[in-house]
Amino acid sequence: MNSRAQAERDGRRGETLAALYLWLTGWRVLASRVKTRRGEVDIVARRGRMLCFVEVKWRRTAKELDIAIDERRLRRVADGAALLTARYQRPGDDVRIDVILIAPGQWPRRIVNAWQPMG
Repeated sequence: MNSRAQAERDGRRGETLAALYLWLTGWRVLASRVKTRRGEVDIVARRGRMLCFVEVKWRRTAKELDIAIDERRLRRVADGAALLTARYQRPGDDVRIDVILIAPGQWPRRIVNAWQPMG
């Protein structure tokens, strides 16, 4: 199997584990792998009045997770989320972007409210 196909399979596994983690912590997954013209959002989830767009990063080691997310990737998620908010947001909802970092043998690491738009 080529490395691209393996990376795709690993990414899907990470997204499945992240969805399970969200469910176990009281979130309802509304959608996954939602594509927009400005970027893909891995998971859209809700808990109460909080609507959350989640970027999932799976890496082979916990050390690799330390550099898995950067401003460019978060900007792409934020751009996609901006286009999707109207589809999923209800009146009174708060909206945020989280990141879930997953590596084998590690409990998922969650970065809550990972993107703060400037200005």
